[in-house]
Amino acid sequence: MIKNRHNTFACLLVILFGCALFYIGTDGFRAFTSETARVNKLIGDKPKFPEVNFEDSKGRNYSISEFKGKYVFITFLYTSCTTVCPQLEMNMSKVYDKIPSKYIGKDIEFLSISFDPVRDDPGTLEKYRGYFNSDGETWRMARIPNQAELDLLLKEFGVIVIPDGNGSFAHNSAFYLVDKNGSLLDVLDYKKIDEAANKLVGILKKEAGE
Repeated sequence: MIKNRHNTFACLLVILFGCALFYIGTDGFRAFTSETARVNKLIGDKPKFPEVNFEDSKGRNYSISEFKGKYVFITFLYTSCTTVCPQLEMNMSKVYDKIPSKYIGKDIEFLSISFDPVRDDPGTLEKYRGYFNSDGETWRMARIPNQAELDLLLKEFGVIVIPDGNGSFAHNSAFYLVDKNGSLLDVLDYKKIDEAANKLVGILKKEAGE
């Protein structure tokens, strides 16, 4: 009888210990993968967009302060990508089309940032934006020529970019929403177009008191 009690107690300890490890490993049951936990932490930290210098497809130079007072909906890409980037930008265009025009340019801007600044010069970005109907104004495509500045931004926003040595990159992909003060507000699944668009419209309507 005592032995059975000991066995039961031992089993309970194992179960409790396993639950504790699962709780910690999944960020309090909120995340079932390390990627989800990483994104949750990123959203919780709300990093500020660093002061980097952009050069867009029109050859214009400016910092993130160019968008001060507006939300900025962002993707990270490289134009030579033949896998996820075209779909990422196509989905970006679909989100853009779902936002009421009265908000576009006034309350929110779209920005696609290349992490391949050597090859993605203004001329290349100008050609690339045409594939997705980016107007180059309310949806801009830009690079960050200074590699140190680019690396800082990628680090702050948790964008993983790994060169494969053959001119391509392994990288994660998402929609990033920066608030009017330049802080990261949310990271959204780029495959869930309606969800992203609805969230943006909800935020914009609330901001406008509608």
